[in-house]
Amino acid sequence: MVAVPSQMRAVLHTPPAHPEHLQIATTSTPVPQAGELLVRVAAAALNRADLLQRRGLYPPPPGASPILGLEVVGEVVHAVAPWHVGDRVMAVITGGGYAEYVCVPAAEAMAVPVVLSSTQAAALPEAFLTAWLNLVILGRLQAGEHMFIHAGASGVGSAAIQLAKDLGATVATAASTPAKQALCRQLGATYVYTSRSGALAAQVRADLPHGVDVILDMLGAPAWADNCDMLARGGRMLLLGFLAGSRGELDLGPILTKSLTITGTTLRRSPVALRQQLAHDVSAWLLPRVQQGRVVPVLDRVFSVSDVAEAHRYMESNANAGKIVLDMQWSDH
Repeated sequence: MVAVPSQMRAVLHTPPAHPEHLQIATTSTPVPQAGELLVRVAAAALNRADLLQRRGLYPPPPGASPILGLEVVGEVVHAVAPWHVGDRVMAVITGGGYAEYVCVPAAEAMAVPVVLSSTQAAALPEAFLTAWLNLVILGRLQAGEHMFIHAGASGVGSAAIQLAKDLGATVATAASTPAKQALCRQLGATYVYTSRSGALAAQVRADLPHGVDVILDMLGAPAWADNCDMLARGGRMLLLGFLAGSRGELDLGPILTKSLTITGTTLRRSPVALRQQLAHDVSAWLLPRVQQGRVVPVLDRVFSVSDVAEAHRYMESNANAGKIVLDMQWSDH
């Protein structure tokens, strides 16, 4: 084990907090438990859950660090098999990523592709683990099926487009700006719509009269009617967020008349055994494809950890296409 200080720097907050209330301060370095790695963090990606937790709307699960940050890339400084000190790993964690050091369950760590920098790699873990959980395990997406992905230029959306395409599905998606729409096409989407058109379902139905077999939805209640309209008989709706709201007047009729399946999930609160299986399966699929250039991390912007407040405000503006990442190089001033 590399010598590790008992105190470390981290981004701390007391919820509910505004971005400017995020403060870099000193706190105790975490101590790895049995089966855990201690990782010196090189980069940490932002997620919508960070914004909600900062506001006091998404408390960490029991036993998780109260420090923000759900995905990290870094160097192992305390190792357990099969890892070694000095290995570069990336992982989705339950908290603690905005810090110099973090504990990572060894069975949930993934090797960093050698072709990627730490900030590039930070765009991968949460997006692809979430996409795999929803498309492969819950959605059972098959070759030849049609899939619609809301917010196609988001971190998860951009990963889902690439995964669905690789699985042999035809991908339709929506994004808010021409630049984001162009990104979706570049990643492999066949049909790309503007998310602000107000006639989304009608446009999808015009291109795909049969409907779509699977929908990945991060928007929530306002997208319900369009989702039910777009889905084919026996379709599956995968709900993983409420960016546009969680409440509304919902017509439940299509669930019965179309035999729809509605599934909701959060990666952070998934059982340990599932997270371990995800890390294993996604590593086996992802790493060779990244090495070959067939799958790419979609990185929008990198902020210094000292600019974490600006990074949060940028995510709140919804301007990003792909992931927002913190470079965890700490200033001594």
